[in-house]
Parts: sequence; structure tokens; C-alpha cells
Amino acid sequence: MKAVVTGATGVVGRYLLQHLVERGDWDILALSRRKPDIGGRYEHLAVDLLDPADCRQKLAGHRDVTHVFYTAFLQDPDPARHVRRNTAMLVNLVEAVEAVSPALVHVNLVEGTKWYGSHLGSFRTPAKEEHPRHGGTNFYFDQQDWLEARQRGKAWTWSAVRPHAVCGFSVGSPMNLALALAVYGTLCRELGESFSHPGPAANFHCLYQLTDSTLLANAMVWMATEPRCANQAFNVTNGDLIRWENLWPRLARFFGVESGPQRQFSLKSRFGDQGNAWREIVKKHGLQALRYEDIAGWGFADFVFGSTWDIVSDTGKARRFGFCEAVDSEEMLLALLDGFRRQRVIP
Repeated sequence: MKAVVTGATGVVGRYLLQHLVERGDWDILALSRRKPDIGGRYEHLAVDLLDPADCRQKLAGHRDVTHVFYTAFLQDPDPARHVRRNTAMLVNLVEAVEAVSPALVHVNLVEGTKWYGSHLGSFRTPAKEEHPRHGGTNFYFDQQDWLEARQRGKAWTWSAVRPHAVCGFSVGSPMNLALALAVYGTLCRELGESFSHPGPAANFHCLYQLTDSTLLANAMVWMATEPRCANQAFNVTNGDLIRWENLWPRLARFFGVESGPQRQFSLKSRFGDQGNAWREIVKKHGLQALRYEDIAGWGFADFVFGSTWDIVSDTGKARRFGFCEAVDSEEMLLALLDGFRRQRVIP
């Protein structure tokens, strides 16, 4: 089996790449702008997914690709262009692979609970894969619609995974909640501020769900290689639920700061200009010299802490099809923070 992994430095693609490398039974092409910080046996290609000619040129010699794992994402402030560009990247890649590789077996696509409108307001929970998509535009819809249409009558199949709030380590990823929490807690301790939950009170009390990057990688490989998963979408989360009100005191203890009081404010507005303070923290504690803007995903954190409704996915379909892994979300988040500390990302 030979996999193409796009977005190989992101919070999803990086862990998928590592998982495939550790398995040892895959040949791997890792596609990303910069080379992943993962050791092991794989080939890295810097490909501009927005350029169909570059896709065709870079992939021309790879006639043995069997699986495509699409985890790439491009943020764009213009909604219409956001949909158009993210869809174009998928189209350009799949068309380039399909044109040269008769061995293609499967394309796996990463989506999310925004499929159900989790970003728009209160929605039907627990969300099930057969529930109707939300009204309006969403690049997930365009991507899956194109993939379904392209696959009809072909030998290869597709699958789509719908996680929520994926947690892992990735520098430069715009949607990395665990790393944003790590930076926030560290700044509170170093600047002498209380570790307050920054969202409205309803967010503090609502049900929420997280997805471990390693569990997600396992699920993606499972659905890409399990014949019963062909042409299906699956919700994948850790399988449990949290409330920030229960987890917040444990996070505060980890950072050695006081918890609360709970108050609503924008992390981006409060800490977006703290690059100089972070450089002093790096120097003081001998941390990795990572760019502040690459590890402080305040926009996504504000989004997570801004909702005032339950966000719950039903993961029963994946279990019924055979994927039964589960992770304790509170323990996962604390273990990730401890890992950031061991890697000298935070003190």
C-alpha cells in the first residue's frame, strides 16, 4: 500500500503520517509546504495544491499510489473563495493521482461537525451521519459532492471522517486547541494573571467533545482499509463528553495558577500582541524558539469558547462498523500538556 498524506505538518496529517510510518507496512508520500518533523521512512513533496499543473508534475512518477488521505486546509476570509479554494485543492490532487495511478483504491476526506451546523448555533444532537446537512454553504459539502460524483463507476472508493476539536501537537496549525490552552496557561502564570475560562457562562457548563489526533489517525486508516466503510461518512471523537467547568480546575493546577473567575473576553484581543512577552518566556526557561504566531491559535480558541450550546456527535455508527477505540478526553488533554512541557514548548 502506498499513501499520499496531504497537510502532513498539520494537527491531523502529522499524526497520520507518524502512524503510517510506525506501522511499517506503507510506502508514504507526505505533501506539505515544509518538511514534517517526523522521522522514519517516507518521501516528502512540496506541492501547491491550488496549482493543477504542479500537482500533475510532482505526482507524475507515482503510478503506485493506492490511498489518498486528504487533511489539507486553507483559511480564507472571503467565504465564497474559502469554499472554492478548498474544493479546488482536493480536485487538483485527486485528478492528478487518478490520472497516473491505476492502483488507486481509496480516498479518505477529513470533514468535521460543521457539517451539522455546529458553528452556526444550536443544532440537533447527538449529531448522526444521516442527519441533513445544515443550510447555506460549507466547503465540506462541495468537497464530498465532488468526490461522490467523481467516484461513480470507478474502482476506487471514498470515505469521510467527521471529528471535532482535534487535539495534538502541530506548529502553525490554525485549529489547535490544546496548544492554545498551553500558551494561555503559561502566559497567565508568567504574567501573574488568573486562569479564567474566557467564554460565556453557558459555554462553561455545556457539553463538549474532543478528538485525540492519534485516535483519529487510527480511525482514518481503519476506514480507508475496511471494505465495509466504502463510500460512507463516520463521526469520530474520543467517545466521551466534557464540561469545561469540570476540567478547568485540573488545567489550572497543571499550570500552577488560580482558576477563575469565569468571565467572557477575547483571547485574541488580550494576548494577540504578547509576542515579545513570549520571547522573554522562551529565553527565561530555555524553550524551543517557536514563532508565537505559530503556536497561539487564538482565533480558533475564541471560536471554541464562544459557543453556548451542546456539541455532541453520535459515534455509534463507527462502533457498529468495527472501530471501538476510545480516549478519556480530560486525561488526553493533560497528557498533551505534559508532552508540550517535556518537548520544551512550554515551561
